[in-house]
Amino acid sequence: MSLNRFGRRLAATAVAGVVGLGTLAGCGTGDDEQSDGPVKLRFLSLAWQKESLQANKDLVAKWNADHPDIQVEYVQGDWNSIHDQLLTSFEGGDAADIVHYEASAIGEFSKQGYLADLSGLLSSDLKGQIDQGIWDTATYDGKVTGVPFLLESQVVIANKKLLDGAGIPVPAADGGWTWDEFQTNAQKLTKPGQYGVAWALKSPTNRVMNLALNFDGKFFYTEGGKTEVRVGDGEKEIPKRIHDMLYTARSASPEALGMSGADSLPGFFGGKYAMIPGSVSLRQQMVEQAPEGFEWVTLPPIKGLSTAQAANPQTLSISADSKHKKQAAQFLEYFLNPTNMAALAKGDWLVPTGKKANEELVKLTGGKQGWDVAADSAADLTVAPFQKADGYPEWKTKYATPALQQYFANKITLDQLATQLVDGGKQVLR
Repeated sequence: MSLNRFGRRLAATAVAGVVGLGTLAGCGTGDDEQSDGPVKLRFLSLAWQKESLQANKDLVAKWNADHPDIQVEYVQGDWNSIHDQLLTSFEGGDAADIVHYEASAIGEFSKQGYLADLSGLLSSDLKGQIDQGIWDTATYDGKVTGVPFLLESQVVIANKKLLDGAGIPVPAADGGWTWDEFQTNAQKLTKPGQYGVAWALKSPTNRVMNLALNFDGKFFYTEGGKTEVRVGDGEKEIPKRIHDMLYTARSASPEALGMSGADSLPGFFGGKYAMIPGSVSLRQQMVEQAPEGFEWVTLPPIKGLSTAQAANPQTLSISADSKHKKQAAQFLEYFLNPTNMAALAKGDWLVPTGKKANEELVKLTGGKQGWDVAADSAADLTVAPFQKADGYPEWKTKYATPALQQYFANKITLDQLATQLVDGGKQVLR
């Protein structure tokens, strides 16, 4: 799950109606009974933000107006209940033709044969628009079972006035700071009553796992069909740097550790924190909640050995039981053309996977509100080993999160953290 996804799922319940199992079961899958009329497809969407919902529904309406022979029914889903809904509908043979979810979550359904292999259904143009590392996130056992279309990168939101006051220039969208520069600048921005950075680490595991790729930290290693957790220098780098900012340089706020990104905003707006590392989608809350006259900027991803981060894109899949896979693929090609993908990304404050869509999004927004940085960050995202590890969710919940919370609270050493992570892997992956 991407870093901000849990908060997005909770928020989704307030704005999107929950789709009951009966709703899914009560709709047909566009079978041969429709042979004398238009092909009918069902599209189960998880869009929930106002602008995103409107973009989704407008695209479906336009498709239906232009394609009387292939009609798509929009069905509203909910991030909080989608897993159980899909499991029940797949097992009952009543799944929607087109399903919206995320790359790390579709593996289970893919391995059980519930999702169609899209390799031969998609055009070379669509395939070429998305980098191979992103396609790999939705590829299981050699089968592409989802089209990745929205990405969530990790950036830094900064108080422009405080940067200017410390004589720190804003880096270009394609030229972010190194980790050493970030730590140095955080220290420059620290003074009585003000911390250089607030690391909101209420749920630290995904943040650490995503950023670990900066230093080639993989955590999960597979050899000879066996997967194990290893914690070497690359895996230790991100936890160590965050810990040093908290307890050595004291440029990071200890009180922010138990916060989510949204929890840290009041302190950020009040000048207590100069910078907040977080999801690229945090820009939406900046636009909606920042006080009048508050000037903020989006800084590019921080660079270690590279600027690589783990990608967990939202995906669109076609049910293996759909009797109209070719028509469903035609709709996906339309729904995810560059202009439409840009509109969907803008509505969700996320990054489109398509290269042309990225270009169109920057033109559409003029690069303002950090859209130039957001678009450029797509190049940093790729598949990470933990996303393919069957035991990752259990390892994360039972072992990694408690151990990281202890370490960031300065209750255990870095070596003890490593031992707990490795031992947890042995329990889960044995």
